[in-house]
Parts: sequence; C-alpha cells; structure tokens
Amino acid sequence: MTKAENEARLAYLKNIALNLPEAPGSYQFLDEKGVIIYVGKAKNLKARVTTYFHTEVDRYKTKVLVSKIHDLKYTVTNSEESALLLENSLIKQYNPRYNVLLKDGKTYPSICITKEPVPRIFHTRNINRKTGKYYGPYSQVSTMYAILEIIKKTYCPRRCNIPLTEDGIAHGKYKPCLYYHLKNCKGPCIGKQSIEDYREGIRQAAELLEGKTRKISKEIYELMLQKASELKFEEAEELKQKYILLENFVAKTEVVSFTINDVDVFSIINDDTKSHAFINYLHVTNGTITQSFTYEYTRKLDETDEELLISAIPEIRERFKSHAKEVIVPFEMEWNLPDEAQFFVPQRGDKKTLLELSELNGKQYKVDRLKQIDKLNPEQKQTRLMKELQVKLGLEKLPYQIECFDNSNISGTDAVAGCIVFKGMKPSKKDYRKYNIKTVVGPDDYASMQEVVRRRYSRMIEEETPLPDLIITDGGIGQMGVVREVVEDELHLDIPIAGLSKDDKHRTNELLFGFPPKVIALKTDSELFHVLTQIQDEVHRYAITFHRDKRAKHALHSELDDIQGIGPKTKEELLKKFKSLKRIKEADTQALTEIIGKSKAEIIYNYFHPNEGNSK
Repeated sequence: MTKAENEARLAYLKNIALNLPEAPGSYQFLDEKGVIIYVGKAKNLKARVTTYFHTEVDRYKTKVLVSKIHDLKYTVTNSEESALLLENSLIKQYNPRYNVLLKDGKTYPSICITKEPVPRIFHTRNINRKTGKYYGPYSQVSTMYAILEIIKKTYCPRRCNIPLTEDGIAHGKYKPCLYYHLKNCKGPCIGKQSIEDYREGIRQAAELLEGKTRKISKEIYELMLQKASELKFEEAEELKQKYILLENFVAKTEVVSFTINDVDVFSIINDDTKSHAFINYLHVTNGTITQSFTYEYTRKLDETDEELLISAIPEIRERFKSHAKEVIVPFEMEWNLPDEAQFFVPQRGDKKTLLELSELNGKQYKVDRLKQIDKLNPEQKQTRLMKELQVKLGLEKLPYQIECFDNSNISGTDAVAGCIVFKGMKPSKKDYRKYNIKTVVGPDDYASMQEVVRRRYSRMIEEETPLPDLIITDGGIGQMGVVREVVEDELHLDIPIAGLSKDDKHRTNELLFGFPPKVIALKTDSELFHVLTQIQDEVHRYAITFHRDKRAKHALHSELDDIQGIGPKTKEELLKKFKSLKRIKEADTQALTEIIGKSKAEIIYNYFHPNEGNSK
C-alpha cells in the first residue's frame, strides 16, 4: 500500500468514526477482504472508536490492528448491558483474529446425570446435552471425585451401563451385578429399590451438585425425625448415616458463612510480562463453593484488567449457567451486567475472604501453568524471562547477551576486575574475562571500572565481535554513571546500562535503569529477580576468586625465587625439609649441602649472608 493509499484509507475511517452516534453499541473492524478482525463494545460509540485513529496512539499492538482496518460497521443498542451481550455473541460467531478469546474447557471433566428412566451419574469429558444434564467442568479433578464419592456413598446410584426400563424391571428381565452384592447399589434393576425412591435420590444428588447441600441436609434430618417418630428405626438409622456424610462434606467445603447464597466471584492475575492473564471464577451457594475454574487469556491489544474482566464475566457466567445477582470483583467496574446483576468490591469480612481465595486459586494456576510450560520446553522459560526483562526496561530488542562487571581489591593492592557473560539467561563461562587493573593507583573503584569497560569494548569494536544487548553494573547510580561516560560519551555505543544495588545486609534489593536511573518495580520472589541476583552473585564470586588467587600467588612468592641458580625443585626440597624461609636463612652450609648439594648450598648461604665473606 502506498503512502497516498494509506492516508486515503485513514481519512475514510476517521470520517465514519466522527459520524458515529454517541450511544452504546458494538463496533466491528473489517480487513481488506471484508473479514471481521475485531469486535468491540462501547458506552459511547463515537468517543471510543475515534480513539483508534488518533495520531498519538502509542500501543504497538493497537497500531498493528489499525493498519489492517479497511472498513468498520456498528450496531447501536439501547443499553450498555445489551452492548456487552452483543459483543459476546459476535465474538463467538466470527472468532475475530484480534479479540481475546476464552480458552475452551472441554479438556476438563464434568459430571453427567443422564435422562434415562433410571438415571446414571458419572464423570465424562464428552459433552452431549441430548443425553443428560452436565455439571462442571471441574478444573480440580480431585474436587470432582470427592463429590462423586459422597454421592455414591449417600445415594448408591447404579453403576452399570444397562439401558434399564420400568417395563423391563416389572417383567424381571435383568439380573443384579457385582455392585449389588457388594452393597454399592440397592438393586433398582430387580425391584429391590423402588423407581420413585431411586429418582428421589438422583434429585437430591442433582441439588447437591448445584450447591444446595444445606437444603438437602435439612430435608434428610427432618425425614429422619419423622421416621423415628413412626418407630421406623432402621429407616431412621439409614437416614442418619446419610445426614452424617453430608454434614462432614459440608464441613470440608464450606469456607465462609452459609448465609452467603448464590454469589459469583472473579479475580484476575497477570503473568510477569502482562501478556497473559489468569481469570479465576468461583460460584458460591450457601457458603459452599460449587464451582472453581481458572481461564487463561492472551492479551492481543494490551487490554486492561477491567477490559479483560468485563469481556470474560458474561461468557463465563453463561458457560456455567449462573444467574447470581451479586458478582464479587477485585476493583470497581464502569460497566453494568445484564439480568440486574450487580458488581460488588468487598473491603472486609467473609466476601473479602472469598475474593482472596479466588486470587489464591489464580496465582496457583499461574505457577502450575508456568511449571508445565518450562518442563515441556526449557528454552521457552529463558525466552519468557528475557521478554519480561525487555518489557520491564523498555528495551528495543531481547537482552540475549548480558554482561556484568565487578571490581575487587584490598586498599588498592592486587586490584582486579571480572566480566561475566549471560547468554539466553544462562552463564556463558567461555566468554568470562579477568582483568588486572593497570592504570589506576590506589582504591578507586570508579576509575577501575572505567578502565575495564574501556578495554573490554574497545577490543570488541576492534575485533568486530558482537556487543552485548545489556550491561549490568554491580553497584548503584555511581557505577552506572561512570560506565555510561565510557560507553556512550567515549566509545559512542548505544548499549542499555542497568545497575543492581544491595541493601545494608549485602543482599540484592533493587534494579536500576534509565538516565537519570530509576528503580524498576520487580518482585523479590519472582523468577526474573532470582536470575538477576544470580548474575550479581556470579560476577562477585568471579572477581573475588581472581583477586584471592592473585593474592595467594604473592603470598607464596619468597626470596628464594629471586636467587639466581635456584629453581622451583630446589625451593620445594628446602621448604619440605626446613618448613619456613626463616629456618633456611639460619641453616649453615653443611645442613644445606645435605639437602641440595655443595654448590647450591653455597649460593643460598652467600645470598643470605653477604657480609660474612667466605661461606662457613
């Protein structure tokens, strides 16, 4: 597309946007082939759509979307709620490329109650609404099995796959299976349990799956008292056992006061790059959590948390057939929900506890998801961390090669420096370099750092080796400043410079970046922070190890090394015998001769006793 054609396209779109009504509705962007690539909603169509065509739009993903738009359509609605529902419907219908889409939960199991004359209850991953009613899906499979177990113990539904009919039972066409003999089934197939009694048990099981545990428990308790008053003690005892099972189940699942009835809870957790979000949904009935599910979203246009939530909530509520009038969310929402449902942001109490529980589930899903991804593709973890660092620092490209410097000396003596290299967030030890400080006298860390950086990158420029994508200094603002003077002012290189500073306890606590340097918000328990800490610890270890080795060499140097004619082997033999240089100096020629021979003994004796003339 030529520049003139692009300008004409934008002028056409701006003209449509400026003439849109100031009313709620849904808008659709179309590409050059007339395919819908994005569906949005707005309280004010004109105000919202014109924002896409402002010259100051700085979101990269939004710019990409706008570059693909060749036409737009819109539908006016009579309310915000209708706009929300219309957007949801159109997204499902057209599956637009640039819309955030809800990931399907078909891989998670549900519990089915069949529509047979003698219904069955079982878990399945295949949904066919014609065959039965489904409850779920359950992201926590253990929760599903716990519910099925309580249903099996309380109501003993049949477990066979035989297509039972009332006529067949009446004519004795069926035989009992092993489950009947094990007392896991009451034998409706052979008339040992009436169809009415069996269906009542299935009805109660359905209400249990809907979260009406308290109601069922109360019904059983009242029936138990009635049977006892009628002196039907065996039936009363059976009801008592059911009541105890249900009460124990309620005690395990009830997390707040059971006065909280029919409430939806939503929370949103972002990954470290904010490219993905995890929305957790809880449904609570009578204080019991009947649904807990987490959905993963991929941001396509840098959507805000509110934009993601308001798109996800109607979809999730529809999937779970929720009609709760109260929806708990973590922050105030500008939009309203259909069906008179109201948003509520709790500040304290049981509802605040529910919100925190939802957030905990979202965080755990995020951790589990990342672990799963990292396990399947370890390289993806490194890319994710590089991308996160790129986003945090606002870098133009991924920081694949990171170099970090550190100095080490004692009062200026044996001054050295180390440079370590991380490639793909992993140490590349073959690229590590050690430096003896040559031009700096005394303990001047800033001058030493400048010398090393100058030597490092001057040589890399000369040898035309790839320069790093990011330089990290083991220090704060001062170290960053002196490195910048060399890299940018002297060598005229465009390499981003960051700094890692430590607290009073010598622990990494801040990442600095920019000019002037600013603290970059980074959680100390995040994976990226751990990698940066590893970089700082590694460069410190490398520099101080080099410094210790250099000091050790000097400590091992003795006057014996300065005597001409005395080699390492002779020195080793003398030290092995006399243990110290002092004893070697005090030894006479006879003692020395016994170890190293007469000629070498005289050389050593005369060196340490120059004023005595002839040797003894």
